[in-house]
Amino acid sequence: MTFVAALEPTPLWAHFDTILTIPRGSKNEDQMRRSVMAVADRAGLLHQVDDIGNVVVRKPGTAGHEGATGTILQSHLDMVNEKNADHVHNFTRDALVPVQEGDYLTANGTTLGSDNGIGIAAMLAVMEATDLVHGPLEFLFTIDEETGLTGAAQIDSALLEGRQLINLDSEEEGILYVGCAGGGDSRLTIELTLASVDPGALALTLALKGFKGGHSGCDIHLQRGNAVKLLARVLWTASLGTTFRLAGFKGGSAHNAIPREAFATVVGTSDDKAVLVNTLRAEVEAIHSELSPADAGMTFVADPSAIPDMAWDGATTQNVLRLIAALPHGVEAMSYEIPDLVETSSNVATVTQDERFLTVSVSTRSSIDSALEALRRRVRATGLLAGASVEEDTPYPGWKPDLTSHLLSVVKTVHAQEFGAKPEVKAIHAGLECGIVGKKVPGMDMISFGPIIEFPHSPDERVHIGSVGRFYRLLIATLKALA
Repeated sequence: MTFVAALEPTPLWAHFDTILTIPRGSKNEDQMRRSVMAVADRAGLLHQVDDIGNVVVRKPGTAGHEGATGTILQSHLDMVNEKNADHVHNFTRDALVPVQEGDYLTANGTTLGSDNGIGIAAMLAVMEATDLVHGPLEFLFTIDEETGLTGAAQIDSALLEGRQLINLDSEEEGILYVGCAGGGDSRLTIELTLASVDPGALALTLALKGFKGGHSGCDIHLQRGNAVKLLARVLWTASLGTTFRLAGFKGGSAHNAIPREAFATVVGTSDDKAVLVNTLRAEVEAIHSELSPADAGMTFVADPSAIPDMAWDGATTQNVLRLIAALPHGVEAMSYEIPDLVETSSNVATVTQDERFLTVSVSTRSSIDSALEALRRRVRATGLLAGASVEEDTPYPGWKPDLTSHLLSVVKTVHAQEFGAKPEVKAIHAGLECGIVGKKVPGMDMISFGPIIEFPHSPDERVHIGSVGRFYRLLIATLKALA
C-alpha cells in the first residue's frame, strides 16, 4: 500500500492504490480482469466474461429498489503505457509509482493510468459497498479501449440487460458529456531501398524531445508540437541546402497520443557537417519561437553516432520526408453547431521501422461521418502519391447527443442539488465507448462524467484529488436518484 490508499474517499482510493500495481496496458488486461472478478467474488456478485475478455458483474438493487430500471456503469480496463525515454520502467511487471504534487496525483516518469483507472476504482467501490441505495446494477469493464475501442466493438450485447448507461471515462469536472466523435486509423507503409554507406561518412543521431504531447482528441486544439511532424520538417528544410541520407526514423508511441519524441539517424559527408548541423539548429530555433507559447519545453540533440553499413538511398529519404510533411495533423474543422467543439482532426501518431519497411500511423476523428471519411481519403491519397501501401481499419461510430435524455435530466438535477450549480452539457472530440454501445444496443440512454484528469496519455498525466471525491459523490447520489 502507498499513501494513495488513505486519500478520501478511501473506498475508491484504496482500489486505485491496488490498480497502480497491476500491469494493464492495452491487450494485456488479464491481471486486471482477474482482479475485478476477485472483488466480485468477495462481494458475492455474479460475473460473466465474453469471448473477447470484457467483464460484466451484476449487483441486485438494495432492499425496496429491486424493481427499479437497471443501470450500467462502464469503464475500460486498459491504460496507455507511456514513459519518458530516460526513465527505466517495465510496464509488464513494474508498479506505477504515485507522487502527490499539491492537489494533484501523478506518477514518477510514466502515465498514471487515472484514465480510466479512477472509473474502475469507483465501480469496484460501488460493487463492495453495503451502505448505498441503488437499483439493479451492471458493471461493464471493457478491454482494449485505448488502441481502437475493440473491446466495446466486439462485446456480446446480450450480456447487457440495463438500458441506461453511465460511462465513467470523462476528464472534466462539472461537465456532462452526451456525445463524442467517431474515428479510425490508417497505416501507410513504404518499402525502403537501401544503399551502402562510405566508411568515412558522417553519422548523426538526432533527437527532438520535450513536447507535452497529450490525448490526440482532447488536446488536439491546444496546438502542441508533434515531434514526428516537426522532425520531418527540420530534416526536409535541411535537405534543401545539404545532401544527406536517412538510416532511421521513428517517433510516437500510441495512436491516440500526440508524439512527444522523435528520433532519426542521418548520414552525410564530413565536409557538410557544419552546414548540416547549423541548418538543423536554425529550423529548430524557428519552431521553438513558433511553439513556445503553447509548448516551450522542446529540446534538440544532434550527436555523433556509429556509421551504419547501410542507409536509405536518396530517393527513399526524400520520399519519406515528403510523406510525413504532407500528412494532415491538427484541427481540420470546428463544429458549426456546438461552440468550441473540434469537429474533425488528424494526428500523425507513430513512425516505426524495420529493416525493409517504414510505417506511418495516422489517427483521424470527426463527429460527422462524412467528414471523417473525407479526411481518411485525404490521408490515403497522400500515402498513394508517395507510393505507400495503405491499410485502414473499420472506423468506430460517434455518439449523437440526445438533449431530451431522461438520464441527462436526472444527473443535471442531482448535480445542482449536490453542488449548488448546474453542470455544463457538452460533446467531446474523443472516442467514448458510448458510441459503440449505443449502436449495438439501440435506445440505450447514456451519459458520461468524471473527475479532473489532465494530460492523459503522457507522463505528465495527473488527476485532481479533490475532484475525485466530488465525482464519486455525484455517482452515488445519481444511483440513489435512479433507484
